[in-house]
Amino acid sequence: MIVTIDGPAGAGKSSVARKLAQALGYTYIDTGAMYRAVALAALRRKIALSDAETLAQLARTLPIRFGPLSPVGIQRVWIGEGESAEEVTEAIRTPEVSQATSIISTHSAVRRALVERQRQMALAAENGVVLEGRDTGTVVVPEAELKIFLTASPQERARRRAAELRAQGLEVSEETILKEQEERDARDSQRADSPLRPAPDAILLNTDGLDLDAVVQQILRLHQERCNQRRCGVSEA
Repeated sequence: MIVTIDGPAGAGKSSVARKLAQALGYTYIDTGAMYRAVALAALRRKIALSDAETLAQLARTLPIRFGPLSPVGIQRVWIGEGESAEEVTEAIRTPEVSQATSIISTHSAVRRALVERQRQMALAAENGVVLEGRDTGTVVVPEAELKIFLTASPQERARRRAAELRAQGLEVSEETILKEQEERDARDSQRADSPLRPAPDAILLNTDGLDLDAVVQQILRLHQERCNQRRCGVSEA
């Protein structure tokens, strides 16, 4: 089964998707990490974030590889090939890269390039797959059997994001995060190509006041319902 989990930054997508994939034994694809990897490479190569053509070429050709989850459950990411490949798991999570990611993701050519790569990865998975991002249920795999759209209040999302960055040793304020988050939400929801929105058949889950396990358990129940309908025979842990 293909499960998509979309929603704005700070809604809990990554944590939920990782734990859900582990519980189901499914492949986990963090589509946002691919945009972040391209943004990081663009910043390092000093490519103008307005240069859609060059950015799209980078999105088509940049070697991006996912590895096993880190000890703290983060999707590990490498860019480059062979022995020269560099792990960028932490480098792609800085505020600077986050802002650049939001900008480059407004370019239709960049989105088309990465959506094609993401779709190929999803359809090539030998077992089930959990994709998370902002348009996985609307654009990447609109035929997915189970689509979840996670939401949370802006304040709760900013609190979570600030805590995540502080855990990485970065000094940030929730007020700054909230302001940047509002700007990013506006860009993501107003862009012409693949705007952030729930798929018509997505199930909306508000994560305010819910811990990670509670959200995952809700989705596992929904997954089991779909499995019962399809007689897919998957048993959740």
